[in-house]
Amino acid sequence: MLRRLYKDQPESFAFTPANQAWAEAQITKYPEGRQQSAIIPLLWRAQEQEGWLTRPAIEHIAAMLGMAYIRALEVATFYFMFQLQPVGSVAHVQICGTTSCMICGAEDLIGVCKEMIADKAHALSEDGKFSWEEVECLGACANAPMAQIGKDYYEDLTADKLRDILTRLGQGEVPVPGPQNGRYAAEPLKGLTSLQDYDSGRTQYNASAALATDIGDTVKRIDGTEVPLLTPWQTGSGAKSANKTREPRPAAGKSADKTGVTEQEAPATSTAKPQSKEEPKGTQADAGKAGDKEGALAAAAAGKPSVTAATGEGAKPTGLDAARDGGADDLKQIKGVGPALEDLLHSLGIFHFDQIAAWGGEELAWIDQNLKGFKGRASRDNWIDQAAILASGGTTEFAARVKKGDVYE
Repeated sequence: MLRRLYKDQPESFAFTPANQAWAEAQITKYPEGRQQSAIIPLLWRAQEQEGWLTRPAIEHIAAMLGMAYIRALEVATFYFMFQLQPVGSVAHVQICGTTSCMICGAEDLIGVCKEMIADKAHALSEDGKFSWEEVECLGACANAPMAQIGKDYYEDLTADKLRDILTRLGQGEVPVPGPQNGRYAAEPLKGLTSLQDYDSGRTQYNASAALATDIGDTVKRIDGTEVPLLTPWQTGSGAKSANKTREPRPAAGKSADKTGVTEQEAPATSTAKPQSKEEPKGTQADAGKAGDKEGALAAAAAGKPSVTAATGEGAKPTGLDAARDGGADDLKQIKGVGPALEDLLHSLGIFHFDQIAAWGGEELAWIDQNLKGFKGRASRDNWIDQAAILASGGTTEFAARVKKGDVYE
């Protein structure tokens, strides 16, 4: 496939301040002299910001990484994940046209794209919301035919299903990715012939669709207005000064704990008050025994452990015998906490957002090691930061979706 840069190019490109900080953080992941390894994530971020990958963006990133422009151009033109021309403002649709999908009806899906979007690939729809193209195998052959829309896979499609998905996307909805024919994952259409207990205890969606639903960015553009996520490698000596907007959250008395956790911003639409730099007014023990919500939040806001550091696998958080008088908070509003983990937290005496917000590095390390079947999730999904926002009356994008009933049945 011949891939060329679009004929009409903007005069310049610059990352937004937030995306610039994110990009510089990515570069610090790699050893000195290997910064060019960051080429793919930086090109992707530029595309996320602009919608498509422009020549000025490729040149800008090549300069950031100290590499020849032609080398950056080689990467951008090789992978069809990079769009070299303007795409729909809502979504770009990639129809898999390789053998399995072709046999199962990919041509019908392409027909829908021609009918609802544009006659030719890479052309914009009349309203500018959509564009489409046919691509090579996307690796979901057992669920053919399929399409990648934005960042996620929509599988087991029919022409009518694709019409419905495009209609809903055009109306501002984001249909749940994954199989569209009622299939859970890639099991036989006629039902299981072995592993008969497979259905017992399964979650609402398969792991891939659940993750896409939790993240909620199927067709979202990263325009740089969000606070960028800081990363463990940002706090090292190689981090750029622009990245040092937050301090790391190590275990007390240690330079870093083995969870690698830093003080990260939860993806959120926050109405919380700005975090205070004052010393915490209480300890976690105080918060647990006396309901000292203010002290717990102050500890979380200061980014410091609120209990004495323990050795080994961390320190078990102080729990409550029961929820406070107002009843337990809906911990499922924290991304990464489903019904099973909410029950587990209740069994540990954790009922409220401010309890989680008060954890330090040692408590987080203990929780990460003792989430049966979900080790590491608390730090990976930034429970502490989400809980601090929710405890102080703010909200997050994920919490809003939980309240609307879009996540759990």
